[in-house]
Formats: sequence, structure tokens, C-alpha cells
Amino acid sequence: MTALEQKLAELMTMPPAQLRSLWRDTYRSPAPDIGPDLLRRGIANRLQERVHGSLKGATKREIQRLRKRVERTGKAGYMHAISLKTGTRLVRSWNDKSFHVLVCDDGFEFEGRHYESLSNIAREITGAHWSGPRFFGLKKRSGYKSKASANV
Repeated sequence: MTALEQKLAELMTMPPAQLRSLWRDTYRSPAPDIGPDLLRRGIANRLQERVHGSLKGATKREIQRLRKRVERTGKAGYMHAISLKTGTRLVRSWNDKSFHVLVCDDGFEFEGRHYESLSNIAREITGAHWSGPRFFGLKKRSGYKSKASANV
């Protein structure tokens, strides 16, 4: 058994007071007001990050996006998200003018300003509500239903 596996096994038998103390040592801040199971999970996550490294930026963004969706809708199901690599430049012509958007780690850059979503940029360009991915040609309109699915 590795040292990490040993520490993770020890977490399972620790009482709440000892978990709170270990949280303070691990995170260098007081433990939040959560139950012992979540304390164990948080400590285990940090210990594993120290050995294996933390999540990549794209994974952290996806988790953040899902967290926001759960807060907004109560659901976290997969919604066919568009995946763009950092550094990609999106170009869209609108009313005889060309617009350029840079994909960043934590959103998008347009005309020197940071935006969290393409839809906000599309609204800035057009003055109307648009699906950002659709406006930039990343996704087609989803109104089509096959006859087979319409009869179900």
C-alpha cells in the first residue's frame, strides 16, 4: 500500500474533530461547516492533487459550468457543450464588418474585454439575444425533429 493509499484509508476512521484539525493543516484555513463525509472527500481530493496534480483548466471550467447549471436549473445532465481550445480565434462577419473573438482559458476575449459566454458577445455585436455558438457557426439550430421521434 502506498503512502497516499494509507492516508486515504486513515481518513475513513477519523472522528469529525480530527477531520476538522486535518482540514486546517491541509488547507491552511478553518474547516467549513460541513459533515464528516464531505470533509473526508475534500481532504482526500487535496492529498491526491499533491501526488497526482490537480485538474486541468478545461476540466475545472466544465465543473464550474455544471455547478452554475445545477444552481440555475437543478439539473446537471450533459448538454452537448461546444469544446474549443484556448487560443482559437472565431471570426464572424455581421453587417459588412468582421468580428474576431479569442478563446481563453476562462471565457472569451472580444475587443479587449473579457466575456464568460459567446452569447454575451453575440448580443454585444447584434443588439439582440442570440445563441453564441449558433451565431459563430459552431452549432446548427436544433428545431429539426424526425418523423420517427415526432410520433413517439
